[in-house]
Amino acid sequence: MTGRSAPDDDIAWMSQALRAARAAAKRGEVPVGAVVVLHGEAIGRGGNLAISGTDPSAHAEIVALRRAARRAANYRLTGATLYVTLEPCLMCLGAMVHARIGRLVFGAPDSKTGAGLLLGTPAFLKLTNHRFEVTGGVLAEQAADLMLEFFRTRRR
Repeated sequence: MTGRSAPDDDIAWMSQALRAARAAAKRGEVPVGAVVVLHGEAIGRGGNLAISGTDPSAHAEIVALRRAARRAANYRLTGATLYVTLEPCLMCLGAMVHARIGRLVFGAPDSKTGAGLLLGTPAFLKLTNHRFEVTGGVLAEQAADLMLEFFRTRRR
């Protein structure tokens, strides 16, 4: 993972992922949003739908990857970048590997269920023949604030 400052494109795309996260929150979903970008074009967007869809796999990343694959007419999204507001879980990480994305950009780290730290481990590297670039921390404060406010409101 890199910690350098984010390029303007990363900020612009992450801003779109944040919009999807806010829309998810308005639906009562955990506010996570994702955008899949290929050749400078958004080909899939999504926010969490697990609660409303009664689907434990309907994380924002999976929703966006499904939509992108349909649009590309291919489950392989080679060279695509996935922007997501929260560090992905293990399930979503696996989907990214199978989709053969080229790059993952996430906002806030997730110390509880985030799987980003696994990416460079020998165990993970043995499990897959596909690797991709990872950039974390893009608009992390906004993404973290959105999560904090959502859960603060739910606890009231």
